[in-house]
Amino acid sequence: MALELSKTYRDRQLNQISEADVGKTLRLAGWVENIRDHGGVSFIDLRDMYGVVQVVLRDTSLLDGIVKEECISVEGLVEHRDEDTYNPKIPTGTIELEAHSITILGKVYRQLPFEIITSHEIREDVRLKYRYLDLRNRKVLDNILFRSKVIAFLRQKMTELGFVEIQTPILTSSSPEGARDYIVPSRKFKGKFYALPQAPQQFKQLLMVSGIDKYFQIAPCFRDEDARADRSPGEFYQLDYEMCFATQEDIFRVGEAVLTETFKKFAPEGSIVTDAPYPVISYKQAMLEFGSDKPDLRNPLRIIDVTEFFQRCTFKGFLNKTVRAIRVQSRMSKGFQEKLLKFAQSIGMGGLGYLEVLEDGTFKGPIDKFIPADMKQELKDIAHLEIGDTIYFIADKEMQASLYAGQIRNELGEKLGLVEKNAFRFCFVNDFPMYEYNQEEKRLDFTHNPFSMPQGGLEALNTQKPEEILAYQFDIVCNGVELSSGAVRNHDVEIMKKAFEIAGYTEDDLKQKFGALYNAFQFGAPPHAGMAPGIDRMIMLLRNEDNIREVIAFPMNGNAQDLMCGAPGTVTETQLREAHIKVRD
Repeated sequence: MALELSKTYRDRQLNQISEADVGKTLRLAGWVENIRDHGGVSFIDLRDMYGVVQVVLRDTSLLDGIVKEECISVEGLVEHRDEDTYNPKIPTGTIELEAHSITILGKVYRQLPFEIITSHEIREDVRLKYRYLDLRNRKVLDNILFRSKVIAFLRQKMTELGFVEIQTPILTSSSPEGARDYIVPSRKFKGKFYALPQAPQQFKQLLMVSGIDKYFQIAPCFRDEDARADRSPGEFYQLDYEMCFATQEDIFRVGEAVLTETFKKFAPEGSIVTDAPYPVISYKQAMLEFGSDKPDLRNPLRIIDVTEFFQRCTFKGFLNKTVRAIRVQSRMSKGFQEKLLKFAQSIGMGGLGYLEVLEDGTFKGPIDKFIPADMKQELKDIAHLEIGDTIYFIADKEMQASLYAGQIRNELGEKLGLVEKNAFRFCFVNDFPMYEYNQEEKRLDFTHNPFSMPQGGLEALNTQKPEEILAYQFDIVCNGVELSSGAVRNHDVEIMKKAFEIAGYTEDDLKQKFGALYNAFQFGAPPHAGMAPGIDRMIMLLRNEDNIREVIAFPMNGNAQDLMCGAPGTVTETQLREAHIKVRD
């Protein structure tokens, strides 16, 4: 239904003007994007959120006092442009508005801090301080409008799948969920604090206990974490969903349906998007073959384990170490090898061994002399080596060797141009360890979500070594970016008590820190599962942006500061006293 709005400032949006309006007198409004003087005739490029229209001023006195980026209302006659002045780059490129009168609606009182049209090229701190001006830039604005369309589509899709949108509280209690909380002091209860939710984790599980069958929301999450290129400090948004009576595979099917359809609809034209079902890769397999639990499947290179082979060779640098190898179907120049070695050293490796397979089938490289003659064919068989191939070796402690090999794989893929273009390659990574050893605190800790169901249930917790227990936890990964974490949730209070006991929590700790769930699980909790794809990262990928702040309307900088509004900032002594807070030096 079209709304009938007042015409005080404008008769139309700028994208609603066409050749059909030629000969009509219209009032248009927007911002002065550019002013051009052609000697006796001047032109204004008038811009609003929807488009641009050229305004011609044959009475140049109408320009008096008008500067770029002022907000104006223009009344005039729509007319055809001369054919030789058509602008095919804009939809209104064949028409213009001859100005009869101009009203300044919003003056520019100070010099602009930057040119709007090139704001994307200036320092980020200046852009973020004047973000409202940066958002006038078409590229920046398009990212935010694109975000709006994606979120609307996600809501539509989840509703079609039978999910109910429910908002959960922003002020809640602090609980150890993997990151630092943002805490909010209570005025009414001295010495007590609320926390902003790291995720709606407990609330969505409580909704399942209440009998809500399928829940979702576009959920704001708050974590006091350091920024990365793909992580905004402070807050982020996720498509949070949870289902009763659901298995891991049920959650996979929903995730595939929503993400595949979203990416096919919004990805750049010609892009390839993984069809369901997505590949499912165990955590163990991911760390071996990709050197990361966020595998980028656009890169065809795979890592193999050659540890056992090199324990039978004479190269001391590989003895008693995990040895990983990457086969590349190409022979490298000396310059390439030197650059790759420099990269390896820059990430902390002591060196990077390699072998080349020559035309006669022999090896060439610094490690060749340490491989017995009768074992060389065995290496070729293990690595599927052919004439012209190069194979690289990475050796260290098991986890470090995996991580180094993953970085070398990524570097090789990029430098050799092997990474598939215009593709969005999805996969699930599952079977994460339930526990890991916390080196700083010298104790076992949860690897991922503490509310996940252990594979094997209570029996596994009672009979297996903690480091061998796997959880029903999983991630969705796209192009090497973790889009989502999810899990089959623990819904049994006895399993919950034992799982937390292994991580060093007493039953009293459970009652204090997770009291709502602890109590709820004693009243017929159903099996349930869910996940939460990150919306910011999703849009960052779809828009091919390197920095997540480019797809957020008002982001903090990398140091968790809002440069525009001056947060964090000081508050008054009265406010501190009301919150029962005294600031220490």
